[in-house]
This record gives sequence, C-alpha cells and structure tokens, in this order.
Amino acid sequence: MEQTRMGIGQQEGYISVTGGKVWYQITGNGKGVPLLVLHGGPGCPHNYLEPLRSLSDERQVIFYDQLGCGKSDRPDDPSLWQTERFVEELRQVREALGLHLVHLLGHSWGTILAAEYVLTQPAGLQSVIFASPALSMSRWINDGIEYRTKLPKNVQDALKQHEANGTTASQEYQKATQIYDRYYVCRMYPMPEPLIRASRGMGHTVYQTMWGPTECYVTGNLRNYDRTSRLHEITIPTLFTCGRFDEAPPKTTAWYQSLMPNAEMVVFEQSAHMAHLEESQKYIEVIKDFLHRVEAKSE
Repeated sequence: MEQTRMGIGQQEGYISVTGGKVWYQITGNGKGVPLLVLHGGPGCPHNYLEPLRSLSDERQVIFYDQLGCGKSDRPDDPSLWQTERFVEELRQVREALGLHLVHLLGHSWGTILAAEYVLTQPAGLQSVIFASPALSMSRWINDGIEYRTKLPKNVQDALKQHEANGTTASQEYQKATQIYDRYYVCRMYPMPEPLIRASRGMGHTVYQTMWGPTECYVTGNLRNYDRTSRLHEITIPTLFTCGRFDEAPPKTTAWYQSLMPNAEMVVFEQSAHMAHLEESQKYIEVIKDFLHRVEAKSE
C-alpha cells in the first residue's frame, strides 16, 4: 500500500487489488467508527459523493475510486468488470486500511456492491446504508419505463428510436438522455461541480460493460441482477435513502426495506438520485443521526 500524508486528518494513496491499483483517500480522525463509501456507476468515481466529507468531524470518511475509473488504474481486461471482482476489491481495500470496525455507505451501483459484500458476512460491519438502491434490475428497468412516459413526447421518441436502431452514441440520443437525467438523476442546474468532476473521471468501459449506454437503458452484465430473495439475511442496522424523484423511487425503495428485519428509510422530498448533493445539509443530518443511534446501541 502506498500512502501520502495530506495534512492533519487526511491521507491518500494506492492499494494493490486484483487487476491493478486503486486510489483511496481518508479524511478525519474522530473517534467514531469509520465510514467507507462505495460510489456508483459502475465507473463513476468518488467525487460526486464529496459532501459526505462533512461527516469527518466525528469519524474517518474513506473514499476510493473503484478499478477502471477516476484516479485508479484502468486495465484493458474485460474479464475484470464483474461484480464478484469488485466485492473482492472491497475486501482488499478494507483489509489494507485495517478497518476492523466499519460502516458502509453505497450509492446506486454501490448498493449492489454493498449488498453482495454484506452477504459474505464479514466481521466488524456495524451498519449499511443503501442510498438510492438498485437491488433488483427488473424493478429498476420497469421504474425507468414508467418515468419515461412522463417525459416530453419527442424525448420519448428519440430514446426509443435510437435504442431500437443501435445508435445510442448519436448526439440526438445523448441530448434525450440528458433530459431524462435532469428529471431523475440530478435536478440541480447548473450541474454541481463535484458531479462535473466525477463525469470527467468516468470509466466508460466499466459502465458500458456492466450497466449499458445510459442510466435508462440497461444492457450490461448487471441486466438480470436481483438480490431481493436474500435481503432478509441482512440483519445489521440498515438505512435506505432515496429522493422523491429518484431513479430508485420511494415505492421500490420501501419494498426493499420491507424485506429486511432491521431496516429504516428516509425520503428526501426535493431530490432525485443525488440527495447528498441536492439536499446536502439534511442528508448529512440524517446520516449522522443514524450512525449515532447505531453506535449508541453497541456501547
């Protein structure tokens, strides 16, 4: 593990994992149990989750860019872009950083990664936060189909036509998906700066291999993913969060919550898929409260 001190309470470096090296950053030195953050995508680096640094006044907050994006290596090996390898990568990161006790927060694809890791029953895991979850791809796809019916007719037609013709790289299709994203991914305009930086560091190969060309058109190897039949096995304290206009809508998120024995849920009324950006202050308060209650029970 390579490590660089960045000042009081902050360090960053690289960790060797299966397939290459991944970049990590630790902020904070409080006494609370560390929080390890799993970004979405797959292939959308940590930058857009930076508001979570506000939690570092009480605990270490750890980000890392998963292999294939951001500041991490980008190996040219398609066999690496599998959920199982990313779960092993998470295990390797946690071991390298000596996180004997840890909270997990996964966002979007990061909730798949979190769920798969939790189901391996690792020791020392204190809680898990599923932010804007994607735990059943069939539900995600069906929710997206319903959302698309609410878009302007010309946008619907452009999405449908280019997907049918295999021309999703066209400028017209990209403009149509931007409108979808404005409704259901992030409703802030202009786009917040951390999200711009994340988009610049995007690992497009990973995203297209595992997810597909856009948020609303899933064609990758995650297309048939569904872990809902095993969610009842996750018994540690669990928090679900989503926005009122989220790609992971409240009705679906509530269904996931209902399948778990020790889960609660919060909906952010002014947000889409990026509540941590769209309602940052409230989001941080909710996460802090949840972590405080979990740690109070374990004392």
